[in-house]
Amino acid sequence: MRLVTTILVLPLGFIFRITQSESFFVFCGQALALLPGEVGSYIRVSYYRLTLNKCSKDSHIGFGSYFSHPEAEVWEGVYIGAYCVLGMVRIGNHATIGSGVYIMSGKRQHGYVEIGKPIQEQPGKFTVVTIGENTWIGNCAVILADIGSQSVIGAGSVITNNTNDFEVLAGNPARVIRRLSDIR
Repeated sequence: MRLVTTILVLPLGFIFRITQSESFFVFCGQALALLPGEVGSYIRVSYYRLTLNKCSKDSHIGFGSYFSHPEAEVWEGVYIGAYCVLGMVRIGNHATIGSGVYIMSGKRQHGYVEIGKPIQEQPGKFTVVTIGENTWIGNCAVILADIGSQSVIGAGSVITNNTNDFEVLAGNPARVIRRLSDIR
């Protein structure tokens, strides 16, 4: 199946590598996001293996999910649920991302301090957000900062600051509600 899906998306990957067009990259990602089922996930993974900085072949990328920047990395055994939008992100081994999660390219993507100048015209700063290995992010969370390894992020939480390893966080803005090392 992987060979067949790779052959199907090879022309798209080739065009992107030649042109380096980010708008073409996003267009293809959004179009492929609409393919349902396990076959759709295989096709998305095959496409991103050709276009992202790294994408493991044993990942799952759910229906409606796509990457907005080719600088992203998806490591071994990653599960990405349905309807996620992922920016410049490095997702560690065996991370699980629920449905409807937004992982932004940092928290300073838009400038807004120049009075009288439209916000869309003000420069922002895009940064890579790291999701630690074996981390679970609940549905509809918004991630703007790094998350430590083996952490749990509650559904609907908003992460605005870097977190440590082995923490459970929830809320808006998210705060630590438990440390996994304290549970034993």
